[in-house]
Amino acid sequence: MKERAGLVTMKGNPVTLIGNEIKVGQKAPDAKLVANDLSTVKLSSLAGKVRIIASVPSLDTPVCDMETRRFNEEAGRLGDGLVVLTVSMDLPFAQKRWCGAAGVKNVQTLSDHREAAFGKAYGVLIKDVRLLARAVFVVDKNGVVRYQELVKEIATEPDYEAALKAARELL
Repeated sequence: MKERAGLVTMKGNPVTLIGNEIKVGQKAPDAKLVANDLSTVKLSSLAGKVRIIASVPSLDTPVCDMETRRFNEEAGRLGDGLVVLTVSMDLPFAQKRWCGAAGVKNVQTLSDHREAAFGKAYGVLIKDVRLLARAVFVVDKNGVVRYQELVKEIATEPDYEAALKAARELL
């Protein structure tokens, strides 16, 4: 599997990402993830809807918490043609607990803990710590990536407005 060094930092220290870079215009890779009820969710099963897919290191950290809450608020305003997913290595039980405590109902959290399939397919798996880098992908109804942001410093929030603008234009 391809390794890419120096694209992302964690507390200022460069990390190595595993997987290929996802580029705008390419078909979004499929991946099997685990839902909060332990069922398997294939990303391809969401075809026909615009998707915002945010990868985060852990919902139990301040920036990931803020990011997921923000996307939850925005998703409530954008209608049924949009699905917002937050993918992390957190166990499904932890994701479910976090969603309940945070009152998050408009974002579906999915776990990549089993195989790191999403992390590898989207090129956001951090090699040394087996967490996901912070990134946002907007995928159109046909499964084509129309926006992507790999956040340079993991402790920094993504560009919400750019991602939301890309999603709105596809609705």
